[in-house]
Amino acid sequence: MTTHVADTFSDLLRQRAFVRVWLARLFGTTANQMLMVALAWQMYEITGSAWDLGLVGLYQFVPALLLTLPAGHVADRVHRPYIVALCYLSQLLLAAVLVGASLKTTPVELAGWFPALTRELLLAASVVIGCVRAFQMPAQQALTPMLVPAALLPRATAMSAAGIQGAVVGGPALGGLIFALGDSAVYGVCAGFMAVALVLMLTSPVPRLTREAEPVTLQTVFAGITFVWQRKLLLGALSLDLMAGLLGGATALLPIFAKDILQVGPLGLGILRSSPAVGALIMSLLLARWPPTRQVGPKLIWAVVAYGLCMLAFAFSTLFWLSLLALALSGAADMVNVVIRQTLVQLETPDHMRGRVSAVNSIFIGASNQLGEFESGVTAAWWGAIGSVAVGGVATLAIAALWWKWFPQMARRDRMRNP
Repeated sequence: MTTHVADTFSDLLRQRAFVRVWLARLFGTTANQMLMVALAWQMYEITGSAWDLGLVGLYQFVPALLLTLPAGHVADRVHRPYIVALCYLSQLLLAAVLVGASLKTTPVELAGWFPALTRELLLAASVVIGCVRAFQMPAQQALTPMLVPAALLPRATAMSAAGIQGAVVGGPALGGLIFALGDSAVYGVCAGFMAVALVLMLTSPVPRLTREAEPVTLQTVFAGITFVWQRKLLLGALSLDLMAGLLGGATALLPIFAKDILQVGPLGLGILRSSPAVGALIMSLLLARWPPTRQVGPKLIWAVVAYGLCMLAFAFSTLFWLSLLALALSGAADMVNVVIRQTLVQLETPDHMRGRVSAVNSIFIGASNQLGEFESGVTAAWWGAIGSVAVGGVATLAIAALWWKWFPQMARRDRMRNP
């Protein structure tokens, strides 16, 4: 068995296009995570406003929401590496603009080339990131099956997920560390990483699609939404994740906790942002070894309960190590939710509908993340950062109880696939 696994992994590494795309995604995701840390920290430094931190998430969510379905249509008709490469180029140019705006002593001859680093510029950057994300996600997710034989697809998918988690862990911490050299240094490194990702993507030998794409109508575009709405198991699982992320998240408020409550600075902020991904990475490895096969519905509910309890612990913690632990455990609980939910969605959806249902899933995820950041900023403006996270934790526990009652088909599901 060990020899077979080693041979399979060697076969995967021999897939030149896959390795290049994987490396491009690793560099691009790391740069994106660093960019997000820098934007949030600078927004709070400039305005000192929890409301503006929430707006950063909202300005990313709205364009992503509006463009996700058209972006899925584009990904089926344009060579996908070109779409992803254009997204990397857009983020490279954005980082370059932010480098110029962040320089304290811009040369006189370049002064007119760059805008001032203001609240408005950071919000505009958030809009650009939201637009890029809408096109990058469907094209990027659809690349892997084009790069490897079917027998290697499960291992390729696992390796891609591990790379993303590694970038989510390392990106914020690296961004916080480089911040000690200056804010322009962070954006400069982001631009460099994006340039590497761009070159790797453009030089990847990805085969082109040869078959004709299905004509697009309003009915086919919205078929995924109809499919999910008519199946209460899927609707319950997706909406449970949506509401838990929307109400229970604290990502947007981490600059406040890092600066005012825990007093750990930008490096501490990067570590705080990385902590949920550390917990998620560890849990993903455990679930790969011992996947959930029975009582998956109750485990889904209890994972959300654990997430809410972790948010309560984080809200009232004044110790850096305890806050890190609470966030790491919240990431582990969320990974249980992710694995069960995504597996149920794939098994309950026929092959010809998986793309459109995945687009609906992306919209739910975006709403829970970016719209959740806006919700956090609004409630923090009302009740303070601690009150916002605490209320969100309690609301998450309430959501778990309500979904147990409202979606019994999901909450009492035993096996991943019904006999």
